[in-house]
Amino acid sequence: MPRAILCVLDSFGIGGAPDAADFGDEGADTLGHIAQACAQGRGDVAGIRTGLLYLPNLDGLGLGAAAELSTGRVPPGLGNIPLGGRWGVGREVSIGKDTPSGHWEIAGVPVPFAWGYFPDKDPAFSQDLLDRIYAAAGITGSLGNTHASGTQVIEDFGEESLRTGKPIFYTSVDSVFQIAAHETHFGLERLYELCQTVFRFTAPMKIGRVIARPFLGEDAASFKRTGNRRDFAIDPPEETLLDRAKAAGRQVYAIGKVSDIYAGRGVTHKIKAAGNMVLFDRTLEALDMAADGALIFTNFVDFDTEFGHRRDPGGYADALEQFDRRLPELIARLRDDDLLVITADHGNDPTWKGTDHTREQVPILLFSRRLPKGSIGLRPVLSDIGETIAHWLGLAPGKHGTSAL
Repeated sequence: MPRAILCVLDSFGIGGAPDAADFGDEGADTLGHIAQACAQGRGDVAGIRTGLLYLPNLDGLGLGAAAELSTGRVPPGLGNIPLGGRWGVGREVSIGKDTPSGHWEIAGVPVPFAWGYFPDKDPAFSQDLLDRIYAAAGITGSLGNTHASGTQVIEDFGEESLRTGKPIFYTSVDSVFQIAAHETHFGLERLYELCQTVFRFTAPMKIGRVIARPFLGEDAASFKRTGNRRDFAIDPPEETLLDRAKAAGRQVYAIGKVSDIYAGRGVTHKIKAAGNMVLFDRTLEALDMAADGALIFTNFVDFDTEFGHRRDPGGYADALEQFDRRLPELIARLRDDDLLVITADHGNDPTWKGTDHTREQVPILLFSRRLPKGSIGLRPVLSDIGETIAHWLGLAPGKHGTSAL
């Protein structure tokens, strides 16, 4: 019985979303702008390096061809490799351009509602909400209460958090309420419990996730976030591909933050890891363990959190090349009837203004030794990805997409 391996390169957009202007993202192109910046060695872009972007394995699966279909242009350095897989472009229909929207839609459930967001002002959270959290959680206050990057708030407020015992509350342009606290001084389990308390208040506001962001270190120079992040997320409104696979008695390996994104639903094996290359290792390990008919689902989060939001095109380029170099390891371990799917959930153009995700189309790269080569075209909903996997695994079809095979 065939298996499926779904790799989401978090934020790896390829431009061209027709409704990008509605989100202020007309012209955004994560892959294209990274490739252009590398080719030009642009000194005005932070973190860039010189030399063409080199992704021969992804390109060989059709990445350059997918980018051309999406934007009409082949990014510099791509498009020179004979295609060895099926390739296409995915277009999101969900209202948001956030992680849950993209992932739920990939798994067959477009998001039918608008998420709630916190205003970009200080404080970002109303005093009424904060007072209710303090009373329910038994804490005396919080630090931050602002829009900020996770690393910056730890640098700015981490030492004060250690002195006062107060957690750091912050948000972003995403539908999130994030809480940073020291893993030992504040306590990891206490942080998780605080997040669960906050989630009771934010879920009715349609805030997608409350995220625990533990860190270690004793001063601003040594603070570092750990791999014990945990997301407390709103449940998908319908059964996803994961639910359907589990109900059919299949193993569902959720690697990285995947289980949290789906509120644990449909998961039989939850594997936490931090860092793209560690996530790659865990994917290979899961592939070695997976039984017939299994689904292995990995989110490679660093592309988004470490390089997209931080507007670091050079770091993003290096991370893509690291992933590409290891792709042959994964392909070599596939059985003849296994299906590998590589895609993304949204864009996050590291050359774009601000720090927000960008509304983009995404690549869909399919590989199996039993799959003929060629294009699957432009798919009008990301749910086609989940339905393609369901078809391959012999699962009943869902309601919101069609298989590309």
